Amino acid sequence: MYGLINEAIQGLVTENFGEEAWIKICAQAGLDHTEFLSMQQYPDSETYDLVGAASSVLGMSPELILETFGRYWVQYVGSQAYGELMDAAGTSLGEFLENLDHMHSRVMISYPSLRPPSFRVQSNTAHEIILHYSSERPGLCPLVVGLLYGLADRFETRIEVDSLDGTAEGVTGVFKITLLNFDEEQS
Repeated sequence: MYGLINEAIQGLVTENFGEEAWIKICAQAGLDHTEFLSMQQYPDSETYDLVGAASSVLGMSPELILETFGRYWVQYVGSQAYGELMDAAGTSLGEFLENLDHMHSRVMISYPSLRPPSFRVQSNTAHEIILHYSSERPGLCPLVVGLLYGLADRFETRIEVDSLDGTAEGVTGVFKITLLNFDEEQS
C-alpha cells in the first residue's frame, strides 16, 4: 500500500490517542520507523501489522479500528489534495458511490501502482443503496462500513449500513445502505 494510508492511520492515532500511542503501535508492529512517505509503497503486511498493533495497544477490536479508520479516511483525504476530486465524483452519496471506481482510475494517475478495491452499485433508490465491494486484500469489509459512514457525513446524510454478504475476513461484500434522511424529509 502507499504510505498515504499509513500516514492517515498515524493521523487518526495521534489526533485521538497521542504521539506516545503511535510510537507504541509502531514498536509493537515491529517497525523501525514511525513516519511514512505518502507516495512510497510499503508492504501490505506493514499496514495489517499496524492495525493489529493498534488493536492491542488501544484495546479495540481490529474490526472497530478498521471501521473507525474508514470514517476518518474520508475526512483525511477530503481535506488533502483529493477534496476537489471527491467533490467532482458526485453531489449525493448514491452518485458518489456510482462514480467511485472512476475516481479511483483518476487517482491512479498519481499512484500508478495503486490496487484499489472495486465498488458496484446494484441499486440506488431514494430509500436505499445496494453496494457490491471487492478487493484483492482480505479482511477490509469493516473498513468499507466506516467509509460509508464517513461519506454519509460528507454528504450530510444519515444512514444505516447492513452487511448482506461479507465477513470481516472476506475480500468481497454486499452492503445495504438505508438512507434515513428520506423519512425526515417526508415529515
